[in-house]
Amino acid sequence: IKRALEASVLLRLYPRSRVEVTIAVLADDGGRLCAAVNAATLALVDAGVPMRDMVCACSAGVAAGGGPDGSDVEIVDLNRLEMTGGGGGGGGGGGVYLPCAAMPQRGTVVLAQCESRLPVETFEKVLVAAMDGCNAVFEVMQSSVRERAATLLAARNGNATVAVD
Repeated sequence: IKRALEASVLLRLYPRSRVEVTIAVLADDGGRLCAAVNAATLALVDAGVPMRDMVCACSAGVAAGGGPDGSDVEIVDLNRLEMTGGGGGGGGGGGVYLPCAAMPQRGTVVLAQCESRLPVETFEKVLVAAMDGCNAVFEVMQSSVRERAATLLAARNGNATVAVD
C-alpha cells in the first residue's frame, strides 16, 4: 500500500514532512488490499493532499469453466470464496488471484501482485480484466469526490441543507 500511494502523492511538495495513513479493517470477505488502497486514496484526496492521479485498486482472477461454453473466464473483484478457488460453478479458477492498483488517468500500474504460476497469455488477460476493474472503480471514486466537493462548496456558500430523520 505504501509503495502504491507513494507513486501518486507529490511528496516533493512536503519536504521534512510525514504523511501517515492508518487503515483499520473491520470486516474481510476478500479484497482487503484493494479496499484499503481505495479507502486510503479517498482519505488523501479528502485531506487535500496533492496527487498525480488517484490510485484505484481491483482484483481479478480466472473462473475455470465459468464461460457459457465451459471455457475459462476472467472475473473481477473477487471475494474470499473466489480467491480460494471454491464456490462451485467454476468460481476462483485454480488460485489465480491478481490484486492490481493503477493510476487510470496515466495508464500506469503501480501494484500487481500475483503469486500463481501461469502462462503469460493468462496473466495478460487477467491483468487487462483488473485494469478494466480499476477504471470502473475510478469512475465511482471520481463521482464520489465530485459529489463531496459539491456538498462542501454548497456548505461554504451557505446553501447546505441537513436532512434529519
